[in-house]
Amino acid sequence: MAQGSCDIRNTTRGPAPRVPFAAMKAAILGKDYALSLVLCGDTLAQKLNRTYRNKEYKPNVLSFPLDRTEGEVFLNLRKAEREAAAAGSTANERIALLFVHACFHLKGYDHGDRMERAEERVLARFGY
Repeated sequence: MAQGSCDIRNTTRGPAPRVPFAAMKAAILGKDYALSLVLCGDTLAQKLNRTYRNKEYKPNVLSFPLDRTEGEVFLNLRKAEREAAAAGSTANERIALLFVHACFHLKGYDHGDRMERAEERVLARFGY
């Protein structure tokens, strides 16, 4: 993967969501970070969760740091769509939140107030 890239691959049958993934990646991880984003469904997300985390459930997002300047995110669009419908928000809002959340994990953040505040700042910056 090229330095500073944001490669996006949609493995679902539907269109890719209209979320500014590359700009959000740059805002959180910097312009030199190389990110691979895979938009997937339940089957691949669950398989990865089982293989790499020994968990059986279908996750909404998984992030895998490869090194200090490179990582991968697998975003389960189907799960995000179901979560958005249950919460009364749009799919794009939920997808944006999950992507930002995964990027902060790649940056080294753990769950908690600090991470939530940082996520809120980035989402607000991009109109979410």
